[in-house]
Amino acid sequence: MSAYRIILVGTDGSDSSFRAVDRAAQLAAATGATLLLASAYSPMPERERANAADRLGDLAYKVQGSTPADDALRAARERAVAAGATDIEQVAVEGDAVDVISKLAKEREADLVVIGNRGLNSLAGRILGSVPANLSHRSPCDVLIVHTTPHGR
Repeated sequence: MSAYRIILVGTDGSDSSFRAVDRAAQLAAATGATLLLASAYSPMPERERANAADRLGDLAYKVQGSTPADDALRAARERAVAAGATDIEQVAVEGDAVDVISKLAKEREADLVVIGNRGLNSLAGRILGSVPANLSHRSPCDVLIVHTTPHGR
């Protein structure tokens, strides 16, 4: 088995996804791999965005475009640096998480995708399909599903 050169980890800014970032960063630090932090986002419909912007005033930028994803990536980068990763890239891409991560893995020729297990054992995840389960079927490379939630959730 060859060493991992590019490790891709998805984050949505949740505590669960940050635990996956921590594990991916530790692996990147140990192997000297590039850590690619990715966040998928869905734009808010214009009418909803305008309504939120009116209520938020000076903070309206928080609901515009990829700002929430960018915020998640900044926080993930801080965690990755703290975990020892040194070669870190980040990207926010509009779209569904599974589509975005599998496409990025292919385009960037990632050797490993790291994702948290949130939703894997939930009823909705079993019925509708969870991000980790769907990604494990669609990823062009190895997938590490990190236990980030208590058992049974």
